[in-house]
Amino acid sequence: MAQIVAGFGVPHTPIFPHFVKRDGPDCEIARLFRAQKEELAAARPDLIVMFDTDHLNTFFLDSLPIFAVGIDRSFKAPNDEPRDVPDYVVPSKAELAAHIRAAAMASGFDVGMTQNYSVDHSVIVPLHFLTPEMHVPVIPFFISGHVPPLPKAERCYALGQTVARAIEAWPEPLRVVIMGSGSFSLEVGGPRMAPGRSDGVPDPDWVMRVIKYLEQQQIDRLIAEATEHQMLKAGNVGGELLNWIAMLGAIG
Repeated sequence: MAQIVAGFGVPHTPIFPHFVKRDGPDCEIARLFRAQKEELAAARPDLIVMFDTDHLNTFFLDSLPIFAVGIDRSFKAPNDEPRDVPDYVVPSKAELAAHIRAAAMASGFDVGMTQNYSVDHSVIVPLHFLTPEMHVPVIPFFISGHVPPLPKAERCYALGQTVARAIEAWPEPLRVVIMGSGSFSLEVGGPRMAPGRSDGVPDPDWVMRVIKYLEQQQIDRLIAEATEHQMLKAGNVGGELLNWIAMLGAIG
């Protein structure tokens, strides 16, 4: 029987690999990812399921699912050319991905799929730091967190719970790590960018509130306050918080 052994929340800022190359292994970004890498290695994962929001690179506005699973034996990355990230081929587990999708459908979630696909920095930047050998299979589970209408936070938490039950029903003895990838408050290429930059943090108070709720395990408060209005107020990619909420649902 498969079991969930850990949950991780990860940032995926595309310029981070360049900053680490420029600033060296002792910079803050490198040190924090190195600490996560050590924790991940200690969990001895056989598989990573990553909740992620695609940046209109795997999907686009002409076909944009609210929920979707990548189902294939491997996938390529990145498809958006973040600086100082090499081309990767990441192994996956197609049969288990299909099982997760079927279980979600049986629980009332209309989950799309993509095959023969590639992913952008939102998946590969964390893996670039945490599993650079790409020896751990990864199943991406996409949540639409950028383009309104956004799915509700409680719906994403319930989705995480459903994914956990699907994993635990899988007969193969796998150690599974769940990841949520994204930011809490971030504006990219929009009117709320910081002066002289291409991004900004429009709602730092919300960031600190989210951190407090995570530290104090006040997940009900986090879900209640993570409304579409609040997440969009936090930036045009503020809905990436939903990936963390799905991860929290999966790990309980």
